[in-house]
Amino acid sequence: MIVKNTIARYLIVLVACCLQTLYAQIGPKAHSHTTKNESGEHTHLFLTDENYLVYTVYSTSPNSFLKTLGGFYTMQNDTLHVALEFNSEYKNDTLKVLEIPYEKKGNTLFLDFGEGSVPMVSPSDHPQELDGKWLMAGRVSDEGENRRDTTAPRKTMKFLVNGHFQWIAFNTDTMEFFGTGGGKFTSKDGSYVELIHYFPRDNSRVGQELKFDYELKGNDWYHSGKSSQGKPLHEIWTRRE
Repeated sequence: MIVKNTIARYLIVLVACCLQTLYAQIGPKAHSHTTKNESGEHTHLFLTDENYLVYTVYSTSPNSFLKTLGGFYTMQNDTLHVALEFNSEYKNDTLKVLEIPYEKKGNTLFLDFGEGSVPMVSPSDHPQELDGKWLMAGRVSDEGENRRDTTAPRKTMKFLVNGHFQWIAFNTDTMEFFGTGGGKFTSKDGSYVELIHYFPRDNSRVGQELKFDYELKGNDWYHSGKSSQGKPLHEIWTRRE
């Protein structure tokens, strides 16, 4: 009996260590890679938290958005298994599931998207209190709060990690993709600032800095200021697990 209990405890510790190792391999990170060809300079951005990832490619010379996809992932046998919630190229490739072989070496994540292993480098971590996944939950007006159903398939999500932000509008039932935008952000003492790196609706917005006020109330983020078009906004975002 003592031997069996000892073995059981050993197996529990072993499983726990394996799970910790898996978490350490990815976790909340922003990995990136830059390529150059005749069409310009492309940034490949790979954002992850404990269970979700977003992969985006955009051009910085000239400024243009190329593609994005993302969804919940699991890890098995050095492969990321992704159940996509959105895919900007879905009409062309009908891709709903993605398998990405990977290898982690220090701050570099080697990913194979089917064309050979690509080194994606992550800088030092700079966690902020707004890091994570957020769903658009409503707006505030003079009449009060107007909430929306965040369980509906039509979603707008913000993903913030390690100083990078991205918003994506999509439909999980139909795989429709409605738009995206992103860049770098800072959040401190109620001040939230975005620096736009890509914005498909209007590439002239790239480089624009937007300043907002924010307040956290439980799982809600109250976000107020002016949009990229200069219009007042007061949004409610709720944290997504």
